[in-house]
Amino acid sequence: MSELRIVFMGTPEFAVPSLQILVEHGFNIVGVITAPDKPRGRGQKVIPSPVKEYAESQGLNILQPTNLKSPQFLEELRSLRANLQVVVAFRMLPESVWSMPEKGTFNLHASLLPQYRGAAPINWAIINGETETGITTFFLKHEIDTGSIIFQEREEIRIDDNVGTLYARLMVKGSWLVLRTVQAIAADTAPSQPQQESSELKHAPKIFRETCQIDWNLPAQQLYNFIRGLSPYPAAWTELQGKVLKVYKASLTGKPAPDKAPGEWVSDGKTYLACKAADELMAVEALQLEGKKRMTTEEFLRGFQL
Repeated sequence: MSELRIVFMGTPEFAVPSLQILVEHGFNIVGVITAPDKPRGRGQKVIPSPVKEYAESQGLNILQPTNLKSPQFLEELRSLRANLQVVVAFRMLPESVWSMPEKGTFNLHASLLPQYRGAAPINWAIINGETETGITTFFLKHEIDTGSIIFQEREEIRIDDNVGTLYARLMVKGSWLVLRTVQAIAADTAPSQPQQESSELKHAPKIFRETCQIDWNLPAQQLYNFIRGLSPYPAAWTELQGKVLKVYKASLTGKPAPDKAPGEWVSDGKTYLACKAADELMAVEALQLEGKKRMTTEEFLRGFQL
């Protein structure tokens, strides 16, 4: 184990268990690369990334470059003499970085590659109504998410999963796959299987605000997947009486409501709020009106007249 000198690259909560499991299994982490501290929240307090917080708690060497191509950063990275780099939820790396270590650089991706290459694989798998996804470790190369596969593991997508619940399971499962991958590389037994290109590939592009707007002309089942595929973040949204309404949870009612047009709201004013999709009413169960906090439908209707 001591032969490996590992640089770990990651920023959000998703990456922390992967770094933690390597530390707890005695691997030599010679450097941790993470995003610069950023101001967050209402007070714009400068807060370190979750990966930095964990790395500091373990006394690890931390680098926070703003430019991954800068000569100064590349020299600092080279001086760590890493022979393996592990990437979990970090930004795109230039070749000068990923090609540096002799044993390569591998990434953990939250899909069964080559399906769902891109920035938001968990979201798009749920939005598209998949019943299965998984995690993949693969060696980096020029084109994003296209390198040779090391290991993969499958994960069921449950009918009531949203991004938050699936993210939590893949985060833990991913950490064990990272450990297995590092152990295989240390033992020189890691497979390296080129990805099979296909015309049937689905993609996972970055999600923008306009991506998240609900189109009530779509079938209810499709909208059910859309809403849970964006919950809890960044959240599907629509408009209600001229204000933005984020919808975190909805359910199918089976009520066709032929007298209602898509996008028309129905409520009993107490506990029930629904909107007509193309084929049936969808009941909204958790929501947030612009300028308010997230709440249940019952809480919302106490102070809102439809």
